[in-house]
Amino acid sequence: MRLAPLYRNALLLTGLLLSGIAAVQAADWPRQITDSRGTHTLESQPQRIVSTSVTLTGSLLAIDAPVIASGATTPNNRVADDQGFLRQWSKVAKERKLQRLYIGEPSAEAVAAQMPDLILISATGGDSALALYDQLSTIAPTLIINYDDKSWQSLLTQLGEITGHEKQAAERIAQFDKQLAAAKEQIKLPPQPVTAIVYTAAAHSANLWTPESAQGQMLEQLGFTLAKLPAGLNASQSQGKRHDIIQLGGENLAAGLNGESLFLFAGDQKDADAIYANPLLAHL
Repeated sequence: MRLAPLYRNALLLTGLLLSGIAAVQAADWPRQITDSRGTHTLESQPQRIVSTSVTLTGSLLAIDAPVIASGATTPNNRVADDQGFLRQWSKVAKERKLQRLYIGEPSAEAVAAQMPDLILISATGGDSALALYDQLSTIAPTLIINYDDKSWQSLLTQLGEITGHEKQAAERIAQFDKQLAAAKEQIKLPPQPVTAIVYTAAAHSANLWTPESAQGQMLEQLGFTLAKLPAGLNASQSQGKRHDIIQLGGENLAAGLNGESLFLFAGDQKDADAIYANPLLAHL
């Protein structure tokens, strides 16, 4: 088949551009990434990422990283859809055909079945697969990510470096900064300081967001002041030692909710009513 000269030139130019892009991408690899287990070499840009942490998965989707499968939480509740994926990115997960690895308890076999070229583990939290690190690291390069000691912007930047999606990470952060500035101008602050929690009515307990959490940092960026906890408060560490939340229950719950205003995350009116019905919280 003969092609017109102009068409041939257009195809040649397109080919050169694509090969140039591929060459630039190849030049960025291999990369060395350091985590709590040492320095790891990623020979090429990951194409099949498995996230064992449902918390990390949303950030990976946000920067268009090629995450193909993820651990999940209990499905069909206020925070998760029918797959156990978090509702704020549920639609994106379905559009990208994200596979569910398992619900709750991590499974090395489920991870291996996805044939990943990169595995991500959260260092802490209820979705951490850290106990399986030795097994998972024999399947593919495995990185441990701390999400509880940094802002979501820092997390996005870190994941961008790991996946080669730095540009997308920077774009998402810039979009957020623009929306944050607009929202801050319109907000009338309630009495300060504030306490921000996720309340679990059945357990009469709460996870309190600290200034180191992404949620706490966002509130402070909007102009809110987070209440300081009383000295000597003994909080639970059932999810490991975390920087982003403080687990409160029993008498500690009453002492910990000491702000002038209370922010209820991932809740509805039923949760608010349950708080007021708790006799330990009669002071609210």
